[in-house]
Amino acid sequence: MFSAKWWTLPLGRSWMAWTPATASFFLFIVAAISTMGVWEYYRPGGAPRRGVFAIDTTRGDRLFISLLGSAFIFIAWLFFVGSPLWWPMAIALAWFVFVFRYV
Repeated sequence: MFSAKWWTLPLGRSWMAWTPATASFFLFIVAAISTMGVWEYYRPGGAPRRGVFAIDTTRGDRLFISLLGSAFIFIAWLFFVGSPLWWPMAIALAWFVFVFRYV
């Protein structure tokens, strides 16, 4: 089920090339933003804090910075290396941890 061929099979016919990989990516983004919203609702007060980049960031800012940085990590990896994408996934997860801990 989770073979390389399964991840690239088209999900119907439309103007956008939806595959299980692209659908899971967008579902992850929706889940991350929804989780952040629920977290803020039940535990408000994501007061800005100053981290290693010397800018004041809230939880939402750190989520945006980590998602944007992860996109650049994957784009750079694809440009310079190509596939497989397991290494940039590990780097992106480390980036998430770094941003939420120190930024």
